[in-house]
Amino acid sequence: MKSRLIASIAVGAAVVLGTTGCNILAPQATTIDYSASDGVNVPAASGPLDVRNALIVADESGEVGNFVAAVVNSTTEPQTLRLEVGEGSSAVRASVKVPASSTLSLGDLTNGVEPLRLDGIEAVPGSTVPVYFQSGDGEGALMQVPVLDGALQYLSTLAPTPQATAWKTPTPSATPSPTPSS
Repeated sequence: MKSRLIASIAVGAAVVLGTTGCNILAPQATTIDYSASDGVNVPAASGPLDVRNALIVADESGEVGNFVAAVVNSTTEPQTLRLEVGEGSSAVRASVKVPASSTLSLGDLTNGVEPLRLDGIEAVPGSTVPVYFQSGDGEGALMQVPVLDGALQYLSTLAPTPQATAWKTPTPSATPSPTPSS
């Protein structure tokens, strides 16, 4: 009788250990860092600023795009985020000043914060583009940032619009002709 009890306990322990023991060795999904939205999070190596949910909303040609992200400055000094979009001599450079102890949400149109316009980029919607992020004394970080278009409703207001040109097309006007004298 005792041997049956010990055998039942041993079989039960083997079943429990066999069905749940693999979880001891497998990585837990809740400990893996990932970007939970459309954009990417930039690692802390870029400097004192945290960049979250970075993405570019571009026009169809991929020549003009709006950089959208939340930039967090947890320091007591204003900081500048420097961006280099693309690679080589065709890279587009831009910068954003972030006040001390604040979050700047580029593209938060409800609070009047426009996205950062990037002209001359080569970033077709549906692709990724290399963006180098650097702030303060940080070494910087190179990330592949997703490029989206304004087709989705929540991105439609972030799509770039043509800028007004400084010159105007001349308007034809009638010029009075001299009347012949008689």
